[in-house]
Amino acid sequence: MKKIYIFIGLFFFIYPAIKAQESDIHFKVETIGSYISPDHIPFWLRSNQFGSIPLDNASLSFIGTASKEYDKKNKKLFDWGASLEGRANIGNKSDFKLIEGYAKVHFSIFELKGGRSKDIMGLCDSSLSSGAFAVSGNSLGIPKIQLAIPEFYRIPFFGRLFAVKGNYVHGWIGDMPVYMLDGSVNSLKTYLHQVSFYGRFGKPEWKWKLFGGFNHQAQWGNEAKYYGSYYTLSDMECYWYVISGKSYGTNNIPKSKIGNHLGSIDLGLEYNLSYVRLFAYHQFFYDVGALYYLANVRDGLNGISLTNNQTANNHVFTWKKVLVEFFYSKNQAGEYWSPLTPSGDENYYNNDTYINGWSYKGIGVGNPLIGARYGIRAELPSDPNDHFINNRVVAFHLGFEGAIKKWNYILKTSYSLNYGTYGTSVEGHSLGDHHFPTPYGIFPETKQFSSYLAASKEFKQNMKFGVTSAFDVGDLYYNSFGIQFTFSKAF
Repeated sequence: MKKIYIFIGLFFFIYPAIKAQESDIHFKVETIGSYISPDHIPFWLRSNQFGSIPLDNASLSFIGTASKEYDKKNKKLFDWGASLEGRANIGNKSDFKLIEGYAKVHFSIFELKGGRSKDIMGLCDSSLSSGAFAVSGNSLGIPKIQLAIPEFYRIPFFGRLFAVKGNYVHGWIGDMPVYMLDGSVNSLKTYLHQVSFYGRFGKPEWKWKLFGGFNHQAQWGNEAKYYGSYYTLSDMECYWYVISGKSYGTNNIPKSKIGNHLGSIDLGLEYNLSYVRLFAYHQFFYDVGALYYLANVRDGLNGISLTNNQTANNHVFTWKKVLVEFFYSKNQAGEYWSPLTPSGDENYYNNDTYINGWSYKGIGVGNPLIGARYGIRAELPSDPNDHFINNRVVAFHLGFEGAIKKWNYILKTSYSLNYGTYGTSVEGHSLGDHHFPTPYGIFPETKQFSSYLAASKEFKQNMKFGVTSAFDVGDLYYNSFGIQFTFSKAF
């Protein structure tokens, strides 16, 4: 309860300061009443919620938000913004989470931001997607300092044909369990390195534009403690090895990259018609290096979204956006016929050093279709060394956003075929041209259907009422159902 009182105090301290500003002010309080299947929260109620997850069984949640955005009406050379959002859950247990808390300043095209924020990394439809491979908004944001060009900046040469954006990040993940070189388990302070760069090709007046770029993430930290007396790098040398991806090794230390590295290389196409905007994208995945050899090029996130450019609510039924995605991560360069790579199969999100892999506070940072142990049926075989026990997935995902009269709604539905990991496959894990049979059993082809529907209506005085329901049916997750009733007021 102490965290709740601290948040409430900060909230009402910040609010008067924000209120004193002239524009771009947001202040909202929200109450959510829920009933969710005991012990099992439906997939789409807990996924891509930026860590804002309800309790199972009957519960009551309170969310408070105070924020100041940049002044969009009068764009300034220098401006600042801030946001604070917290969620308190009360039910069969109680908890409090700081969902967001950051401050930011921008000067010209550059932005400096520090704290925890709701971020997605990678080209995709940010509102309806199953989730970007690198950072999908599935977990709480990792606290960080970021220097960025957050929006595409049109380079003033060549008729503004090119535009760029990107970021550079240092973050604090906190203590993570690690397998030490001697096989013991220890807890080491872990940091985040992130960098991205994206380009856009197409003049402002053109109907079509092309996008391309990459993002790179690395978990690292306390290498001197990890490697012990054999370690030879200074702090600056270590940081260079992390950001460059250079391999490190000595006569006593096996050569490998410092930290856990992963990311995606993304391509996109936008085409604007009079009434519809089409956006198509593909994300290529990389984890331990197979993409360099094009060995896992079959894997990826493919999506097409259509956005209605005319959304006037003067019809009984209005569609706003439609999304179709195909997610494939089954290959991973681990098939018998896959091109050989020195590092073997990718084993997405898992890592031989960081026991919880690509996660923050145990929750996956990337696409939630790649599943950690939580929610997956206990009878399905798993490698005890893996935190993510289902990363070979073939999934079809549909998103729809529209309105019926004055009710807005969002539909998400996913159907997937799941194959565990290569550690629970006929092929087994691989290294070079060697395959190692699994001792943990074979994960069968497992089907899963998950769906989510949210409807809301705005009333006078910035009040809104909403109903959200979700369910899981299949053999991967336990069958579950949840319903939420939401009342909010914005100031």
